[in-house]
Amino acid sequence: MRYLRFFSFTATACCLATCALSLGSGTALAQQNRNPEASSVAAASALTYADLADLSLPADIVLRGQIRTIMRLKPAESPGLAPGFARVYVELKTQALLFGGDVGESVRFLADIPLDDRGRLPKLSRTQVIVPARRVAGKPGDLLLVAPDAMLPWSAATETQVRAILTERVQPEVPPRITALREALHVPGNLAGEGETQLFFATEAGKPVSLSVIRRPDSAPTWGVSFSEIVDQAAQPPQPNTLAWYRLACSLPATLPDSANISDSEENRAIAVEDYALVMHDLGPCLRSRPRP
Repeated sequence: MRYLRFFSFTATACCLATCALSLGSGTALAQQNRNPEASSVAAASALTYADLADLSLPADIVLRGQIRTIMRLKPAESPGLAPGFARVYVELKTQALLFGGDVGESVRFLADIPLDDRGRLPKLSRTQVIVPARRVAGKPGDLLLVAPDAMLPWSAATETQVRAILTERVQPEVPPRITALREALHVPGNLAGEGETQLFFATEAGKPVSLSVIRRPDSAPTWGVSFSEIVDQAAQPPQPNTLAWYRLACSLPATLPDSANISDSEENRAIAVEDYALVMHDLGPCLRSRPRP
């Protein structure tokens, strides 16, 4: 009976390892190998909103579960493993499905976890974790983590934040992923100190995203973002730690590219640059404690 169980584990681990390798050199595994210390920090400290959005948005399934079995793979079974990490085979008892459907009472996957200060595997049996993953075609119950180190320590705060991200993800007007800043244009108004800077973005699936900075005489500039065809002067800045904030703060270049600034004079170009800097200042930094998948 033990032989059959070991054979089943070995076959499943080999299948999952093959699926992980098939992702190619542009995957999170390659990113992790370039920056293993960042992944170690992620395992030891609270993940940021951007970290959780990075992992939750590309997942087919997100669940909370309790580790039932954890077995360390041999070095020969762990190609591409970063120094200071161990690759483990995990069987997880499903406790709650946060996103996706048709999941069984248990799931299986491979994960890379940081070793402790003595180079040993930490004791994780029976601990609770959150798992953002993709399904393995033709292998019910087998999962592939969205990043090798994406078995996340559970906490009530982490689950609440992940649930909020996933709730926004399924809304009809979910903010799309921004792929480029297409154009920035400042147009002066009729009065001195009056004008508007408009920014237009290229997005995934071509969905509209625009941003307007309004200048009025004797008042500070104001700005807002629109995720519709209408460029709305009444639009507001996004709230921090929302998908709208994440799409802007974590996608936009730090400064306005000259190639995108199509304002018709040097003065208007300079104002567009200034308005863009205001937007980036108000958004604040996109903080991450781990590499982006």
